[in-house]
Amino acid sequence: LAFVDVETTGGHPGWHRITEIAIVAMQGGAVEWEWSSLVNPGSPIPPSIQVLTGITNAMVADAPRFEDLAPEILRRLEGRVFVAHNVRFDYGFVRGELRRAGHTWAAPQLCTVRLSRHLYPDGGRHNLDSVMARHGIGCDARHRALPDAQVLARFWQVLRSDWDAASLQAA
Repeated sequence: LAFVDVETTGGHPGWHRITEIAIVAMQGGAVEWEWSSLVNPGSPIPPSIQVLTGITNAMVADAPRFEDLAPEILRRLEGRVFVAHNVRFDYGFVRGELRRAGHTWAAPQLCTVRLSRHLYPDGGRHNLDSVMARHGIGCDARHRALPDAQVLARFWQVLRSDWDAASLQAA
């Protein structure tokens, strides 16, 4: 599994760009490695996004562009299920950036929002903050890519301890 989180300049992968990406790789319930990078989006980060993420234009000014990171990202995602909270958002951005960099890529996907809704239908909200509160998962820096990806990996470990493999597979 590859638990992925991206921070972006906005909400639309066709118009906005990634400013940070993180991947936490897991196999058999254990973290294999973690990787993250700031990304120079090639355009200004709106002030509201800077406030939300804490990622400023100065922080990404000397960061690599996505196309320079693409080979490393492809290598790290190869053969893994792409797992994200609201997977359409993160997957759409990563796939779009890879396409702009000249790469054709697709991967099986798992959405932790949908998984949470299915396994905890009476749990109320299923945004990441609610999932964290429900399962006692802490996070040092919300809306930063690596801490958010780490939360997803911890959520998966909680699910593996609370549900049998057949129930998780069915969900």
